[in-house]
Amino acid sequence: MIYHVDGTLDYCEVGGCVIDCCGVGYWLSISDNTYSEICSHVGERTKLFTYLQVREDGVELFGFKDAEELGAFKLLITVSGVGPKAATSILSLLSPDKLYSAICSEDTKAISRANGIGAKTAARVILELHDKVSKMYFASSSSMPSASSLSGATIVKGKGNLGEALDALIVLGYARTEAQRALSGIDPTLPVEKIIPLALAKLI
Repeated sequence: MIYHVDGTLDYCEVGGCVIDCCGVGYWLSISDNTYSEICSHVGERTKLFTYLQVREDGVELFGFKDAEELGAFKLLITVSGVGPKAATSILSLLSPDKLYSAICSEDTKAISRANGIGAKTAARVILELHDKVSKMYFASSSSMPSASSLSGATIVKGKGNLGEALDALIVLGYARTEAQRALSGIDPTLPVEKIIPLALAKLI
């Protein structure tokens, strides 16, 4: 699996971009949110997280500006009838935080405003993801907590960044063993707020 592409941004347009990695140009399909983030950086080094879709009639590489967007994408494509194109359309309209808020508040209108997404598909997204996404909320919180707030709520001195991230994942409802597997291979010197989204991208 190609986890990320890191190279020179050669070309960028709404819906896709080309990143040159050691002389090989990779075309990546991207959301409008990712486009807005990278479009002004043509000619500069750019890193996108990726998802590779393999079909009988070909393969397609999707790019994401950060691990949070990749995690939301992976979550969306678990919904029956929602493929990578539909997930990208939703993430072109809603950031991951706004998507999670819409799911938990059962706001079908917010999701159905995405291009090509009807009310029935939006309702299915909410039906199938509501319980899973609700785990990402604190009982007393009215909005999606950021990665930094999650880590801050679970800091235990002496555990190190990976230990703090492990506690945060357990708070979100993941088993200790699966959380530990997700954290395996992640740079322990990264800040906790960077470690958690990287682990979530593996778990979802």
